[in-house]
Amino acid sequence: MSFRLMLAILASMSGSMALGADIHVMTGGAPKEVLAVLTPQFEQRTGHKVHFTYIVIAAMQQKLAAGEKPDMVLMPVPAIDARVKEGILRGDARAALGTIRIGLVVRAGTAAPDISTLDSFKQAMLAAKSVVHSNPAATPSGAHLAKVWEQLGIADAMKPKLTFRNALDGGAQLVSKGEAEIGLYPSSEVMAEKGITLIGLIPPEVQLNTVYGAAVHAANPAPEPAIAFVKFLAAPANAKHWKDGGFEPAEGR
Repeated sequence: MSFRLMLAILASMSGSMALGADIHVMTGGAPKEVLAVLTPQFEQRTGHKVHFTYIVIAAMQQKLAAGEKPDMVLMPVPAIDARVKEGILRGDARAALGTIRIGLVVRAGTAAPDISTLDSFKQAMLAAKSVVHSNPAATPSGAHLAKVWEQLGIADAMKPKLTFRNALDGGAQLVSKGEAEIGLYPSSEVMAEKGITLIGLIPPEVQLNTVYGAAVHAANPAPEPAIAFVKFLAAPANAKHWKDGGFEPAEGR
């Protein structure tokens, strides 16, 4: 084999490896349905392979603080901004993807409570026999709803009927099985769940608007594939997929 031919083969092998990078992503559960649609498209176009670890936000932040180094993350933008200031994530390789809001779900086929006004929402909560939402210590929506009960003056009345179960851990399934009358979750996390009906968003006076984003880890030694995935997810051409997945456009997109 000639020297030139050997160099050509090595160059070809190197190029093939560069096209087939593995991208390890740590993400909350909110964008799971959208990622299931967009990721195969990205992989087909680039030859990269994306591997997801789905985890609640509080646990993700703990892992990042402890030194875990995924290639990139998807999480609420305020959490991304905090990690950028700490030097954990890159501020020049981030993007806002969309805004999620909390919706109310019931078991399919059951009567829908009126949540069109703040007072009707409050009365629906008081009338419900059981309510499930995410753990206040684990997710932004769970922490927010704990404050809502205090704000509405019904915290004591809600305590005996509340179950904390994150959407990633099957919270919506408690509703579909009839084990909880009402579920309260970011709509993107439950709109594809079978056996339940998304009635609508909770009133704006008690709503939580969470802007989700993506960012590359500062310690990523070969960041180009992850940067490409961030750009792909945030591309205007993919806005419809985020909309279909329960996300509203983020400010500045």
